[in-house]
Amino acid sequence: MFIIKTLALFLLTALAEIIGCYLPYRWLRKDGTAWLLAPAVLSLALFAWLLSLHPTASGRVYAAYGGVYISVALIWLWRVDGVRPGAWDLVGVAMCLLGMAIIMLGART
Repeated sequence: MFIIKTLALFLLTALAEIIGCYLPYRWLRKDGTAWLLAPAVLSLALFAWLLSLHPTASGRVYAAYGGVYISVALIWLWRVDGVRPGAWDLVGVAMCLLGMAIIMLGART
């Protein structure tokens, strides 16, 4: 159950970060309204708070979180931007998730 909770927390953290970065992008590059900055700030604040909830040393969390972030970013690419990830994207995500698993589940010395 601990692993499922940690993975869910990683997913929420990644989503908060991506939304917090995507909204200013929409404002700057896609003729969005400046009002997009308000939810972007809230989303990035949520992201920072969620990072503080992770159950292990911050450096390890940031390293492992990177694998989940990359995975969520590719899902975002597909579902929001409408660009289907290619085979190399999927290989890269698999490698990142393997690295995340090694970092989070590996033996501690």
